[in-house]
Amino acid sequence: MPVTQITLLRGYEPEVQERLVQRVSDAVRSVINSAEAGTTTFIQEVSTYRRDGRVFTGGATAHPLASEVVTRFLEAMQQRDLPTAQGFLAPGFTMCFPGGARFSTLDELVAWGRTRYQQVAKRLDRFDECWTPQGTVVYCHGTLHGTWLDGRSFEGLRFIDRFVVRDGLLQQQDVWNDLAEHRPA
Repeated sequence: MPVTQITLLRGYEPEVQERLVQRVSDAVRSVINSAEAGTTTFIQEVSTYRRDGRVFTGGATAHPLASEVVTRFLEAMQQRDLPTAQGFLAPGFTMCFPGGARFSTLDELVAWGRTRYQQVAKRLDRFDECWTPQGTVVYCHGTLHGTWLDGRSFEGLRFIDRFVVRDGLLQQQDVWNDLAEHRPA
């Protein structure tokens, strides 16, 4: 039965503390074969600490939930609100779409999409997050629906997007989908 203790400076919102406790518990259970009921993680708050000759009395800013950053970006893209979508991108952001199509700007992506369909939208079904030294990796799963260039509708086509989110900004997007399998000849 693992017991994990986290020590934080006061001031973190309850939602941030809940997220931290859940993720630390998940990390422990990913290494130690322990039942959910047998894993305990708690937070102890302190008012001050000293490190490297400096005294600290307040915690750092919490990162936004990476899947929410991805959702807001995808919503802006779906509405073709490119200025808002651009605000979610880190300098050097890159995208790779099916067929190895690579883009570094949203305008390039939109122009490429115009050669494939009139309109496309995503139904977001599930998000999976994992944490790496490079940032939070978010997998977004769902289906695509829209209109082909010839005016016919499509729906229910699978997609998976993989994003890397660091400091609340998107670093990278990789896309896999079934559009090519269903595209009119």
